[in-house]
Amino acid sequence: MASRDLLGGRFQARTMLSLDPATVSNRGYPLLLQNGESYRGQPLVDRQHPHDFWMELAVMYERALSPSIGVMAYAAPSGEPALGPVAFMHRPSAMDNPIAPLGHHWQDATHTSFGVVTAGIFGHHWKLEGSVFNGREPDEERWGIDRIRLDSYAGRFKAHLDSGWVLSAGYGYLKSPEALNPGESVHRATASVLQGHKIGRNGQLATTILWGANRHSGKTTHSVLAESEAALDPQNTLFGRVELVQKTAEDLGLAFDSTFTVAALSVGYIREVGRTSWGTVGIGFQGTLNVVPAALDPFYGSRTPIGGMFLVRIRPLHAPHQMATTMTPMGH
Repeated sequence: MASRDLLGGRFQARTMLSLDPATVSNRGYPLLLQNGESYRGQPLVDRQHPHDFWMELAVMYERALSPSIGVMAYAAPSGEPALGPVAFMHRPSAMDNPIAPLGHHWQDATHTSFGVVTAGIFGHHWKLEGSVFNGREPDEERWGIDRIRLDSYAGRFKAHLDSGWVLSAGYGYLKSPEALNPGESVHRATASVLQGHKIGRNGQLATTILWGANRHSGKTTHSVLAESEAALDPQNTLFGRVELVQKTAEDLGLAFDSTFTVAALSVGYIREVGRTSWGTVGIGFQGTLNVVPAALDPFYGSRTPIGGMFLVRIRPLHAPHQMATTMTPMGH
């Protein structure tokens, strides 16, 4: 990110990259009960798709109109429209959690949209913004920029209640988000509460409570998530998430008409084991307990399928976690 003063305001050029295309196949990585996007003409089910190399390529301009009111404009060939909370990989409550929420496509999946124009007005403790953007999910070619369209719209309101609380609510219309169902558009609504505070001498705790809903084909399905991350000190981090999501049989790759409520509880821990002049290295683990209704037992082999992973975290530069109070015009 680069910024400078321009015409009485502040101009920023923003770039965010992901190496998922090089480290994760186009099929993504295994994740029970996850769905969204496609691979070789087939829907991805029980897998999380990789993110595109160009996660953000954007410019933003902010200008004060008075001591208490400002305006902003944002334009991006690849960027985030004003819909949903801060995306899961940027939320302080999930900064070290490598797994996407099961409700990702109900909550914050528009964080990489190929074509975004946003305008907004903000004060010291609030912000109102609206976007036109490309409602389609990224295609299977993860290295380039997809065709830019501005055929969807969204609006979002954010407020700081005090130094530790951020509230957000938004609504959006997504035209043809899924490539396999081009005639099907989605209405999405989200609301979230983010809270952060210090714990002990060097630690901090960040928490998010989030609701998201999709309406399409005459049906509305809901998702609810609560997650926290406790950086106990510079070496030890605990994180966890619990969520409930309503998914249709089609979402789960099943050939009948029904809706199921599925749940997942995950906990993880990371210990920093090394530090050099260029960064830090940590090792950890995460375990997940999934819960499905009896009707899905034959397909998953259990009503409580489990999963787990060991992980290595490498940070180029060590810095304290950002608290959930951070609020910039695009939520990063």
